[in-house]
Amino acid sequence: MNAVLHRQENRGHVNIGWLDSKHSFSFGSWYDPNYMGVSALRVINDDNIAAHRGFGTHPHENMEILTCVLSGTISHQDSMGNKGDIRAGEWQLMSAGTGVQHSEMNQGDEAVHLLQIWIHPDVQNAAPSYQQIQCDPKQAPNQWHLIAGPNDNAAMHIRQQAEVKAAYLLQDQKLDVTATQQLNYVHLISGQVQIGTQVVNAGDALIFAEVSEIQALQDSQMIWFDLPVKIEK
Repeated sequence: MNAVLHRQENRGHVNIGWLDSKHSFSFGSWYDPNYMGVSALRVINDDNIAAHRGFGTHPHENMEILTCVLSGTISHQDSMGNKGDIRAGEWQLMSAGTGVQHSEMNQGDEAVHLLQIWIHPDVQNAAPSYQQIQCDPKQAPNQWHLIAGPNDNAAMHIRQQAEVKAAYLLQDQKLDVTATQQLNYVHLISGQVQIGTQVVNAGDALIFAEVSEIQALQDSQMIWFDLPVKIEK
């Protein structure tokens, strides 16, 4: 397949005061049939949450929900009995399975910037579970950090034949993209990179199939979703 660039300006934008969010794919009140997800990847929401505000208790089921905190601290509580903070440089994975209720609140005095990511699982109605890790790629740049995957080598286990990797690439450095699956989706959080002939800016994402190389044109932070072409839900 040819590489496809999702430009940041084509993301949905929802601002309700306490929440300023950019949606890579259709979500909530923003719908575009051209942006319904890629493979098992269904949601990337780039959220800024005002101080002392957040998402009250609400339910999920049969979805793998990742939270990547970029700045600030979000407080989590769920019906499995988990309660605590997720700080900048930390990741959370909540496998909703048969059903879970949770809240995500900013209890601090500063805004929180985070990414919320949903991935369809390959097994339905499993028992819900919770995982949390510290992994700030800025502390160990110029390499991939395997955040979540289906095998034991991943820091967190995800219920899908997919891997989620993060990197912070310093200007002029390069990283190989050697996929375990057949479809790559690289979302750029900050900076500017070149993948093949495509220049990818902050907020953009590139979908491509072939093995490739990423070169940083600026210091850049990114997430790579290594996805199957055909998924089981």
